[in-house]
Amino acid sequence: MLIRSFRAECIKLRRSFIWLALAVLPLLSAVMGTFNYLNNLGILTQQWYSLWTQHSLFYCALFAPALTGVYCAYVCRLEHLGRNWNSVMTMPVAPAHIFFAKLAIVSLLSVLTQLLIGALFLLFGKLAGLTAPVPPELFLWLIRGWWALTVEAALLLCVALVIRSFAIPVGLGILGGFCGIAAFAKGIGAYFPFSLLQLSMCTNKPDEPMQCAPQLFAATSTLFFLAACAFGVLWLKKRDVKTA
Repeated sequence: MLIRSFRAECIKLRRSFIWLALAVLPLLSAVMGTFNYLNNLGILTQQWYSLWTQHSLFYCALFAPALTGVYCAYVCRLEHLGRNWNSVMTMPVAPAHIFFAKLAIVSLLSVLTQLLIGALFLLFGKLAGLTAPVPPELFLWLIRGWWALTVEAALLLCVALVIRSFAIPVGLGILGGFCGIAAFAKGIGAYFPFSLLQLSMCTNKPDEPMQCAPQLFAATSTLFFLAACAFGVLWLKKRDVKTA
């Protein structure tokens, strides 16, 4: 049933505006990052690494959390219309399957987003005239970033399930991204879920190892993920869904 639920979530994406958001927001992030890089060549002298700081700064703090909020709000939008939640909850599908199918589709969209971010980074780097070798850490940044986005998705999906509003998950994603900057700057990013993306993608010092122990990153991100999943499944199991 989990696979069938996942397929049902995939059907929702056909002819949806999600694909436009997926294309436009990463592109806008890359354009802003490249523009900032080209206007600060006097202090940004490490070519690809310097370009990455500018790309990842805008992406991790603003565009990625907002886009994740859009994904989570969209996969719950149909159920929030009318009395569709009542229909969903009376189907012979386990609540856990409903939650994890939605989370899986958002995680898949996050994979596509990360791939696009990597491709745009390489493209704009070449357009900016960079001649140094591409950082070998790029793939690791993208993979770790995908996991951090999945953690964010689990949290924002809980919000989207509870609150019948498209804007609230998006707004909380943006707020979380800005709060994540503060937590990251204070050195406690590993303990705040919306700082994990910045940590994982090495936004501040990409030429150095991640600014926390990998074991700590793995432990806290897994804890946030499991806690969000437990809440989401429990909500669907125990909470009566009331629709207007």
